[in-house]
Amino acid sequence: MSDVQSPSDDVQRFLARLAQRNAGRGPEPTWITARRQAGAARFEAMGFPHRRVENWKYTDVRAISRGDFAFSDDASFSPATAAALTLPIEAHRITFVDGVFSAALSQLDELPAGVSLLPLSQALDENHEAVGGPLGRLTGVEFSPFAALNTACMEEGAVLRLAPGTLVDKPIIVQFLSRANDAPVMSHPRILVEAGARSQATVIEHHVGEPEAANFTNLVEEIILERGAILTHYKLQEAPLADLHVASIHVEQGRDSRFTSFNLNLGGGLVRNDLITELNGQGAEATFNGLFYGQGRQHVDNHTLANHNAPHTTSNENYKGILDDRAHGVFNGKVVVKRDSQKIEGYQSNANLLLSDRAEIDAKPELEIYADDVKCSHGTTTGQLDEEAVFALRTRGIDTQTARGLLTLAFAGEVLEQVGLDAIAERVERAVAGKLPERFNLTGLVETAAALDEMAGE
Repeated sequence: MSDVQSPSDDVQRFLARLAQRNAGRGPEPTWITARRQAGAARFEAMGFPHRRVENWKYTDVRAISRGDFAFSDDASFSPATAAALTLPIEAHRITFVDGVFSAALSQLDELPAGVSLLPLSQALDENHEAVGGPLGRLTGVEFSPFAALNTACMEEGAVLRLAPGTLVDKPIIVQFLSRANDAPVMSHPRILVEAGARSQATVIEHHVGEPEAANFTNLVEEIILERGAILTHYKLQEAPLADLHVASIHVEQGRDSRFTSFNLNLGGGLVRNDLITELNGQGAEATFNGLFYGQGRQHVDNHTLANHNAPHTTSNENYKGILDDRAHGVFNGKVVVKRDSQKIEGYQSNANLLLSDRAEIDAKPELEIYADDVKCSHGTTTGQLDEEAVFALRTRGIDTQTARGLLTLAFAGEVLEQVGLDAIAERVERAVAGKLPERFNLTGLVETAAALDEMAGE
């Protein structure tokens, strides 16, 4: 089934908004105009994806396609509200409000030598040719209708460059704030990360907003790791429950590079994440850690892909889903081993916990192997809380709500134990388990849960 369909009224409405936006633009380099036009043309040709398209069969995007979203030029945001939403981490920070750069809410004054962090608009003004080469190289207009739409609307985002050998001691936070507007708005941010050889950094992408916000974010992120570069990437998505969120992260890994992803999804009414890595150099390693939590009628769709394009490469993926009420989760993880990519290791695991009889998960782990000297495995499981374990905790004086929260947290513990930042782990723990009497040791909690499961099986 082709992704291409006849342009609909929904597509034309988005294109009309874009044309209105473009009419107010000033002069710009011809290559930017050409890319916008290419993105708009491809989006018009493809249209919004429908459920007859294999990659979108479990996700209905009509909440997006039927929305009437304007563009915003306003970066104002209550400082007190922003402070309450911001992660309490000492960091270098660049902030966007509904896609608009906010200098007032950013901290860019103390960047160390070898680090450049700029809003995309400024990076284009200062040296558009340096940005134009890598921008769009990994995620072009053919990737998806939303990538095409992002390219057509591309005007703001973040550009991070690390010089070879640079070690950044503090995390770098790219923060996106969603505001409760009189009418919903859309933003199409672009993030470009270029990590030079043997550089090392932690990047946190944080999506959060005012509880009443109901906006649409369509993000494309491209990460290029040169030889020996090490990047730890956190995506903490706790957008308001009426927000709509579509994003792709595409990584290119050179020889001996290491990429570690923590994809933590807590918010948003409709969420789609695509995470792809191209393991292009021998010795490259990729680790995907994922945790998605849905409640109410949230829909969270995670698609991952590890392309082993070179021999002696490694990927390891562990995604966990927790779904309550009538939430719907999707996990589609794929490992592809290209021809002649021998001596690779690719592991994939997906486990899901349903806290309600009405919650639903669609899981599809995949392996596609064209080489014979490989070590690969994949698997998925889905279950519910063990009520005997809940009862065992209650006999120890723990109320039912806390017992269920503890066991849910134990299920998530395998991923959370890997999170190296307490401020992020605590946000996730509070969302998943609610307010607990005290901070629990996850290692001990997991061991306790395992013991209770074993006891229940006797």
